[in-house]
Amino acid sequence: MEEGLIKRMIASIRCGSCGQHYEEAHIDIIEHSEELWFLKVICSSCHVGCLVAAIIREDAKPEVITDLTEAELERFKDLEGVREDDLLDMHKFLKDFDGDFPRLFNQG
Repeated sequence: MEEGLIKRMIASIRCGSCGQHYEEAHIDIIEHSEELWFLKVICSSCHVGCLVAAIIREDAKPEVITDLTEAELERFKDLEGVREDDLLDMHKFLKDFDGDFPRLFNQG
């Protein structure tokens, strides 16, 4: 697997100390053997360092983590995903929304 991809994956993780995302420039690959990777990571925000051991499988299907039931997954599986226009519409709505949920849901 490409080292740049590994660094981008690790950069998506947040620092356990301050919660900031790691930066690729502060991630060093120490060693790897097949699926097992060892990386030295230093948070650019709080400067806490850590050792990361990661098992990364290229051909493995990612596990789906969801709070949906099996019935809900089946119901929604063929629906179209969220589109750019959907996000823009929600942004416009939230920009002027005053937080009055009871009024919003009683509109009928």
